[in-house]
Amino acid sequence: MRFKRWGQDTSRRDLLKTAAWLTAVDVIGAAGGTFARAEETKPPASPSLAQIDTALRDATRARLVPGVVAMAANDSGIIYEGVFGSRHLGQEAAMRRDTVFRIASMIKLITSVAAMQLVEQGKLSLDEPVPAIDPAIGAPQVLTGFDAAGAPLLRPPQQAITLRHLLTHTAGFAYRLWDTQAMRYQHAVGALPARKRAALPRTPLMFDPGTRWQYGTSIDWVGRLVEATSGERLDLYFRKHILDPLGMADTGFGVSISQHARQASVHGRKADGTLVPEALEKPFTATAFSGGGGIYSTAPDYLTLIRALLGGGSLDGTRILQPETVALMGQNQIGDIEAGILKTNNPGLSNDVDFFPGIPLRWGFGHMINMAPGANGRSAGSLTWAGLLNTYYWIDPTRRIAAVFMTQVLPFADKPALALYRRFERGIYGAVKAG
Repeated sequence: MRFKRWGQDTSRRDLLKTAAWLTAVDVIGAAGGTFARAEETKPPASPSLAQIDTALRDATRARLVPGVVAMAANDSGIIYEGVFGSRHLGQEAAMRRDTVFRIASMIKLITSVAAMQLVEQGKLSLDEPVPAIDPAIGAPQVLTGFDAAGAPLLRPPQQAITLRHLLTHTAGFAYRLWDTQAMRYQHAVGALPARKRAALPRTPLMFDPGTRWQYGTSIDWVGRLVEATSGERLDLYFRKHILDPLGMADTGFGVSISQHARQASVHGRKADGTLVPEALEKPFTATAFSGGGGIYSTAPDYLTLIRALLGGGSLDGTRILQPETVALMGQNQIGDIEAGILKTNNPGLSNDVDFFPGIPLRWGFGHMINMAPGANGRSAGSLTWAGLLNTYYWIDPTRRIAAVFMTQVLPFADKPALALYRRFERGIYGAVKAG
């Protein structure tokens, strides 16, 4: 079963290798921005896929999002591609299939794959204390509260941090963006004299390892462990063992001149709902590398990664993980601990996050897992996560679907972007069911 539809605004080809007719591409202006548009005269292969095209086209023309690239695949290959809107509102910068996006925390899956490669090789253990490469993980301190003067109270954890804790966000590390105690700690330490500040940990644990879930900097530490264990700088490890083998040439920590020419700008959503583009950074060569954020990619590149995981660690003859390892990554690794819901401390950067209201959520190695069927089609046991600028992916091992959705909007969990992402999901499952 194969479906393919393009909404790309530049050159097109008939992806089903059947006759198709395209009218000339025309550019239409829209109140300070321009959007390229191409209309097909051939009826769409699937009503559900045509509905995705319509939804994405309408949303970008209405400036609910500036532009979007959405792709989905099954075991046979790509079943949908849609490319609509603008890379930068107010400029003649049509979205492209190979648009470069900041994908932020979607790097965490790549870092998790790297760590599991080292687990397969016996170089890292899931359940032994992690190597003491830094006091923050080798001799951590748990924040228990604050004294009457507001100074933080700390104690040693009740158990050592393991790689399993780090991969599942149960180690105790948090992001201040979604943790009020972590934010209070930062302010309290900042108010202390320098001598006292130096004696306190930069990043204490918010709870004992293995007792709670909290999204945070754990995967940054996994990246450090990958470097220390492999003896390779993180970007070079990724390139050698994951990105180059899979042909993910547009994924990396820096932005070349050619990539800059097709990069999407970040757009901030104002209180009235309008979007304001930010200026693009200049091309650069990265000198710092984090396992938890700061990477760039394209929708085709990232789809390649999740297709490999859908295929049990292999795609087109290239294997990056063994099937049993991929299966382990997709299993609930935190038992009855609740996961996946975040309360923001900065609405300008993130809304509150609950992608599956009313559905139990758990965590595997690199993914959030919905434990019951989702409202828009995905099966129980599907895997997902996202990036701060509203880039998303999901893998449905039951229905055999992998999909990616990319735009560049702040805040995270942006309501118009999420609504469009869900319409994309419904359309994909509608097409698969019809087929």
